[in-house]
Amino acid sequence: MGLFDAFKKKPAKKPAPRPVYRPGMTPHPDPKGENNFIIVILDSCRYDSFMAAEAKFPGQLGKVEKRFTYASWTAPSHYNLLTGLLPHTTPANVYASEYYKEDFLNYNTRLGAEGVEFAKMVPGLWFPEFLRNHMGYSTHARVSLPVLNQKTGINRFFDSFELMDSHNDMRAMIPTMKFDSERPSFYLLNVGETHYPYATPEEPENDWPRISGVNGVFKHLDKHVDEHGNLIHEDDAPAFFDQDKLDQLRERQVDTVRYLDKVFEELYDHVPENTHIIITADHGELFGEEGYFGHGPIMHDKVFEVPYVEGKIR
Repeated sequence: MGLFDAFKKKPAKKPAPRPVYRPGMTPHPDPKGENNFIIVILDSCRYDSFMAAEAKFPGQLGKVEKRFTYASWTAPSHYNLLTGLLPHTTPANVYASEYYKEDFLNYNTRLGAEGVEFAKMVPGLWFPEFLRNHMGYSTHARVSLPVLNQKTGINRFFDSFELMDSHNDMRAMIPTMKFDSERPSFYLLNVGETHYPYATPEEPENDWPRISGVNGVFKHLDKHVDEHGNLIHEDDAPAFFDQDKLDQLRERQVDTVRYLDKVFEELYDHVPENTHIIITADHGELFGEEGYFGHGPIMHDKVFEVPYVEGKIR
C-alpha cells in the first residue's frame, strides 16, 4: 500500500459546515493592516519545473525569482515559513541578521501597514499568532498533504484550519475562502497537485504512479517489522525508476503547473482588492540528478531551489 492510498475517496457523507472556526480563541484586536495576505505553497515544485510550464498568471504579480527554501521536505519547511521566514535569496558578504531585517521590513508592504511592531513576534516566533493577536487578522489554512493535518503542531492560532478532501485540488479551496470587509484575512494554501504523483483532479487515480512517502511509511511500518524489531525487506519492492520514467515524472510536474495557471486566475478573480499574494514552494524535487529521486533526506541544489513571486493584482 502506497502513500496515496490514504487519499482514496471514502463513501460520501454529509459535509461539515465550512469554514470551521475555533472555539476558545481570544478576541481579535482592531486591525492594523489594510491588505489581505495569501501565501500559496506549491508542494515539491522546483524552480525549473515552474519556469518550464510558462504559466501566465503568476507573472501578473511580479517577476518570478529563483529562491531557496530552508528545509528539504513539507513539514519542516511549512513550520519554518510560519515563523515568517520566506524562501530566501543568497546575498554574498551579508550577515544573516541583515538579510532578515530587510526581509521582515517587507511585511509593512505585504500587509499594507506602517510601523509593524516586530518585537511582538517574540517569544512565540509564530506568524499566525502575530497576525491574529497583534495585527488583528483572521487566520486560515487550507492544506492538501496529510503531514500538515489539523492534529499536527502546525495548527496553532488559526481561526479555521482544513485538510482538504483531496490532496490535489486547489480549485476546491477557493470557495472556502471568505473575506471580511471589516477585518483583513490571512490564508495559507498548501497545494498538492505539484507533489508526487503530480496529478490533476481529472486524472483517474489508477493512472497515478505510487511510492510511499513519510505519511504512508508511518501508517504501515509496523506491518513490515519482525518480532525482533528488524525491517522485513520485501522481495517485490519496486525497482528504482529508470531515467526515462524520471523524465516522464518531471514532465508530469510541469503539466500540473500548466493546469494550476487557470486556477491562479480563478483565485485572482475571487479575492477582493488590496490582497497581497505570494506564490512559492516549500522545497524542490530531484528527477534522477546524481541518482536521486524525490526530496527529504537529500542534500542537493534542486531540492532547495523554488520559485517565488509576490504582489497585488489590484
